[in-house]
Amino acid sequence: MHCRDRYGLRLTTSDVAAESYNRGVGDLLRLRAGSVEAIAASVVHDPTFALGHAALALLGHDLCAPVDVQGRMRDAERHAGRATERERSHVHAILSHLRGDSAPVVRHLEAYPVDALLLSAAVPTIAFAGVTEVPQQAWDIVEHAAPAYGDDWWYAGLLAFIRQEQGRFDEAMDLSCRSLAIEPSAGHSAHARAHAHYETGDHLAGLAWMDGWVTGDGASIDSISHFSWHAALHELSLGDLDAVRRRYDTQLRPEHGLGCRALVDSGSLLIRWSMTPDAEDVPDLDRVAQVVGRDVLERPATPFLAMHSAVTLLALGDGPGLERLGRFAAEHAHATHREVVAPLVAALRELHAGRYAAAAASLAALSPAVPRLGGSDAQRELVEEVRIAALVRADRLDEARELLDRRLDRRTSRRDERWRDSCLPAGQGQVQA
Repeated sequence: MHCRDRYGLRLTTSDVAAESYNRGVGDLLRLRAGSVEAIAASVVHDPTFALGHAALALLGHDLCAPVDVQGRMRDAERHAGRATERERSHVHAILSHLRGDSAPVVRHLEAYPVDALLLSAAVPTIAFAGVTEVPQQAWDIVEHAAPAYGDDWWYAGLLAFIRQEQGRFDEAMDLSCRSLAIEPSAGHSAHARAHAHYETGDHLAGLAWMDGWVTGDGASIDSISHFSWHAALHELSLGDLDAVRRRYDTQLRPEHGLGCRALVDSGSLLIRWSMTPDAEDVPDLDRVAQVVGRDVLERPATPFLAMHSAVTLLALGDGPGLERLGRFAAEHAHATHREVVAPLVAALRELHAGRYAAAAASLAALSPAVPRLGGSDAQRELVEEVRIAALVRADRLDEARELLDRRLDRRTSRRDERWRDSCLPAGQGQVQA
């Protein structure tokens, strides 16, 4: 009998290697710890297993897992010839994505929508930054796969994340809750619910639910720091900076072995916290930079990481680092690096040089292209917040208030109310304690 994955697709390998691979992919789909180790075990059991090598290369590239990405790419390519047509297409799609061309991933999913690992990689979530540059494209890929999955709990969680991006928050909450009822540890479903709470300003209920889930059904989640980040966003929004400090000290310090998440979760929280009115004694970013390393800061693998690297280098006051990152992005083979990351870095270099109005204008012009960087709306808000800070420093307070008003139209936020009031002429702030 041929080996199969959890959705019935054939695997050209041994039974024991297939079992390890399926366990690893299952952990990844749940966002549970152990996926890298299990998939690595599959290629130990069968060094000719092309899909195992390709999956490790993907996790090393997108998630900063401790993997020899180039070595795994070579082995995947070397052994793909002995596999099925679907597996060869799968390997080709991953290798092309890692080399800067994600179109084969999209084509592969048109033919094989139940290839869950690649469907997960195609959509910006906790696990991956996505392979498309226009949200509608990612939405279409997931919608196209619906008939193939039926009422599958994992797919429901992925669809819930799409629904909250579309602003269909009631549907997102319903899908995520139905998925969690079947698989209480379903990380994607919990993530979609976290976004639905945040985007609707449901901060108290969202925080209470999140704190319960991460210590209960979600305790085995590999990306636990990201859920802690979500909880901290609720605390920031509520204006509870003491709670943010406790959250950072207990769950988000970069020395907790977070890898690239130290940049995406810890670093971005520190930056947003430091821009919050009344914030005091915010920990510096030096430890984040040490944990992440210069290579990630100045030569990030994805545009999504590059966005975080650029803002972190700005916050560190590292002009030479920004210059090196800008040069790397401008010369990159990937169009998003050249067309979005490089202009973003240029705008931040203006801010670093004290040319605040010019920086704000450049960030405004770049705003329509920011979704191409990947990640979620909540993560990309980091760029918008830097723009607000630039406007405040340029004394363009009317424009800063306008941006903050738009945010407050989207959802309630004690923090944004205070930030807006700090942009009013003296004596006009009316937020009550």
